[in-house]
Amino acid sequence: MSIYDLKPKFQNILRPTVIKLEKRGITANQVTLFACSISVFVGLFLTSLSSYHWLFILIPFWLFFRMALNAIDGMLAREFNQKSRLGGYLNEITDVVSDAALYLPFAFIFPFSALQVALIIWLAALTEFCGVLGQIQGKTRRYDGPLGKSDRAFLFGLLGLVYVFVPVLPTWLYWIAWFVILLLIVTCAKRVRSGLSEILLEDNNSINTSEKTTALNTDSN
Repeated sequence: MSIYDLKPKFQNILRPTVIKLEKRGITANQVTLFACSISVFVGLFLTSLSSYHWLFILIPFWLFFRMALNAIDGMLAREFNQKSRLGGYLNEITDVVSDAALYLPFAFIFPFSALQVALIIWLAALTEFCGVLGQIQGKTRRYDGPLGKSDRAFLFGLLGLVYVFVPVLPTWLYWIAWFVILLLIVTCAKRVRSGLSEILLEDNNSINTSEKTTALNTDSN
């Protein structure tokens, strides 16, 4: 179970806003670029001022708002005929850039190490790459958990909120960071496995269909 599974209900709440934006001429790509720009700004701002723990209240608020914007750009594209190849590129690239920018400030917060945060940023990008590979193979884009984009947003939003009220984080969070890294590795493996299973299932269905067709032709002869 992933937070991504709650997306349909979230989209229903946002649909009236999406309709209003479309009537005003706002495009999906504009929403995508806006969300990425603010994410980079927030990430660099907090990185330069990481010692001011109260500023990290921006993390949960912006991550939630960004999640809404991501849903909005997708709905604009699907429901108002705004899908484009450029939009596909922008969606994937800006997600990785935004995640990296928003995770970066935590590299300067005790008890986390720069290595841990670097690994999280790299593996988060790799999970998205593994997800896209499913689509490249001619099947579906994989969003499997346990630590997809929405799950990471919840995790880092919660961590940012805790840091606001607990300026000296407990040392055991250092080990939680390694657990997060492990979950990201599991997510990569699960997306690859699910993608391969999807391909195998279609191949088996094709073989079964071919065998049935051959059998029918034989019987008719």
